[in-house]
Amino acid sequence: MAETLEFKAELKQLLHLITHSLYSDREIFLRELISNASDAINKVRFDSLSNADKMEGNTDWKIKLTPDAEKNTLTISDNGVGMSRAEVIENLGTVAQSGTKAFLEAAKQAGKAAETPGLIGQFGVGFYSAFMVADTVTVVTRPLGSAPGDGTRWVSDGQGQYTLEATEKPTRGTDITLHLKDDAKEFLEPYHLRGLVRKFSDFLEFPVVMDSEKEVDGKKEVTEETLNSRKAIWLRSKSEVKPEEYAEFYKSLSHDAEPPAEVIHYAAEGKTEFRVLAFVPATKPFAFDWQEPVAGLRLYVQRVLIMERCEQVLPPYLRFVKGVVDSADLPLNVSRELLQQNPLLDAIQKSVVKNVLDTLAGMKNIEYDKYLAFYKGFGPTLKEGLSRDWANREKIADLLLFESAGTEAGKFTTLADYAAKMPADQTDIYYLTGETAEQLRKSPYLEAFRAKGRDVLLLTDPVDEFTLPSLGTYKGKQLKAADRGDTATGDEVPAEAKEQFAGVLAYLKGQLPEVADVRLTTRLTESAACLVADGGAVNAHLERMMEKMGRDTGANKRVLELNPANAAVVALRDRHAANAADPRLGGYARLLYEQSLIAEGSSVPDPVAFAKRVNDLIARDAG
Repeated sequence: MAETLEFKAELKQLLHLITHSLYSDREIFLRELISNASDAINKVRFDSLSNADKMEGNTDWKIKLTPDAEKNTLTISDNGVGMSRAEVIENLGTVAQSGTKAFLEAAKQAGKAAETPGLIGQFGVGFYSAFMVADTVTVVTRPLGSAPGDGTRWVSDGQGQYTLEATEKPTRGTDITLHLKDDAKEFLEPYHLRGLVRKFSDFLEFPVVMDSEKEVDGKKEVTEETLNSRKAIWLRSKSEVKPEEYAEFYKSLSHDAEPPAEVIHYAAEGKTEFRVLAFVPATKPFAFDWQEPVAGLRLYVQRVLIMERCEQVLPPYLRFVKGVVDSADLPLNVSRELLQQNPLLDAIQKSVVKNVLDTLAGMKNIEYDKYLAFYKGFGPTLKEGLSRDWANREKIADLLLFESAGTEAGKFTTLADYAAKMPADQTDIYYLTGETAEQLRKSPYLEAFRAKGRDVLLLTDPVDEFTLPSLGTYKGKQLKAADRGDTATGDEVPAEAKEQFAGVLAYLKGQLPEVADVRLTTRLTESAACLVADGGAVNAHLERMMEKMGRDTGANKRVLELNPANAAVVALRDRHAANAADPRLGGYARLLYEQSLIAEGSSVPDPVAFAKRVNDLIARDAG
């Protein structure tokens, strides 16, 4: 005879949270029920050696899914340890007894039940996720060592009561039957169930099976299809895994057509135990730049997928790395969807990042051509770590490759090589940013550095404007932009020259309201003039980048610097000294400014007027 019992008060509240708030995706229910079934099998398998007489010959461990479209039910069965009547009341009528009140109290304090990830996930609430898709749940179970007549049937609609009655169950274990809601019929589709098992439970140790009907010689036959691969290769020793197995698994994770450049496979043991299998891609996938950036490794806890992308174990600047991390010791929140902050999580991240950076360093030092192919695709992404990972920024800096004024076109140097080749009197590392290395090699900003035998790094990745300044120093040497006014080339402008040019400098400043100042410089040895950013002002390359993104840099004036040894500048000085009212001086001033804009890679504001000034100059000289 069936007996009707009330859920504990705390469980009524918790069931409401689970059904409406706790899980972000209701398909999680299948993962939870399969995981519980796996736990039940693990428990009985542990006892099977010492209690072989109680096994009833039932040691073909498996979890079976049975969708029934006619009855609108989905049944999840296992041959695990099963439950007695008392255990059913304890496990399904209450939730973690001592922990439930704490969970609910935390929910109240947080103010929003849906945002309560703060407690360690030992509440056993996974079973109740079934009510997200089912109007009624029926559990038929029989424990290890009991008779077929000792089964227990538990039935509830999750609204506050449940019924219990004794029942016959021929085999040990538990059958959970979900009477699906009208909007959950998708979970009766075999193809959908296959997909969910492969997504969440593909690497479970025990087979997850489902009956499959096939036609053989004109006759329909029902066979048991195993839905999960059970091949968690990260749990095997590295020496046991073949290269083709690694390549196949990598391709399944990344959808990359090429095999990986490097495999990172190790197990950490001791206080923190976890396993990592990660892959460094050989080249950048076609969609990498325009897809939504996603970082993190797949997180498994005891072979069960918990998070598709766990950023806590792999920071965004290493988002090109694909792989998995598996740990049995990570505390999850009550829904097993979110990780809690934990020292173990920090230890895993430090370990993974160190191994990835060490692997890249080994590839750069030993297999340079392979590293170069990788770096050409992912160098800009790796550079993000300079500003995001303070602890590892020097390691990251050692991985960077740069073209420079002193290298052949298309060849690269490193910060370490640059520093080793610096002249004895050079104390800083110089760099110049722009669109292309070819354009930068012709820049007037390099003239004085070349004259003194000093190399300049040529930076053409948009991210360089933000990441290199954040590095600041390398091995005690300052990184300085060659196009900034405060980057000295080592020489001072002679006092005599300053005196001789004072008049024309003041005149030019009055004629060019677009500039912050006009002054003499020793950074130029051939060109007449250039524009530099002073103090915290935005340089030309960054200004152009911001404009392309639709960002206004505001009133941004640079300094016009003149080469006192250039013939055109000397001629302008002499013409001004002879006749400061000469109407041609204004046009010459404008030409100096506009040629400086062109030299830095910027556009002149009025190309037609610029062309007219050049034409007038040609006509006068020709006449």
